Amino acid sequence: MAPQIAIIDYGSGNLRSVAKALEHLSLDSVVTSDPAVIDAAPGVILPGVGAFGDAMTELTKRGIADVARARGVEASERGRPFLGVCVGMQILVDEGEEDPGVSGLGVVPGNCPRLSGGDGLKIPHMGWNCLRTNPQCPLFQGIPDEPWVYFVHSYHVAPEDESCVAAWTEYGEKLAAVLHRGNLFATQFHPEKSQSTGLRLLANFGELVGAAV
Repeated sequence: MAPQIAIIDYGSGNLRSVAKALEHLSLDSVVTSDPAVIDAAPGVILPGVGAFGDAMTELTKRGIADVARARGVEASERGRPFLGVCVGMQILVDEGEEDPGVSGLGVVPGNCPRLSGGDGLKIPHMGWNCLRTNPQCPLFQGIPDEPWVYFVHSYHVAPEDESCVAAWTEYGEKLAAVLHRGNLFATQFHPEKSQSTGLRLLANFGELVGAAV
């Protein structure tokens, strides 16, 4: 039987930590750059650390940008679940300020500007921040209000339609921390580094994938 969750492999540094977190939860997954496996999997996770442009270059070089885009669009229309993490959230939009002229996947209309660094805050933003969540988002089932999660980023997603934002955080400015549309989800923070809250979020995603089988 094929693994239920395909973790898209384009050389990102947090692939193994995401896979380990899923293994800890007894969620069946595979790290892969095979478009056929990604296309067939009931659920997809697009992880990421590093730069917007590098991520898009590697996805394109490995021939998996199109299938990543297609799975994201399908999920947003209530198809099989998809989860973007950190840079995997950022490249869902049209373009990023980090690498002008490089197109993102274009699944979520919007852009990805640099953090303002307001109030003298350091960039990159590294550390724990509190979320203001929409409890209707299924990723937050069983998670207490205002959970703390772990961020590492210098850029953030600014969607054209803020109705797709399921959680906000503050770091010198109001930032979109979670996107949700249909069965498309994305987190600016790292669930795999966010201890019990992150594990519960991944478990909730796994339940959604199981329901889609």
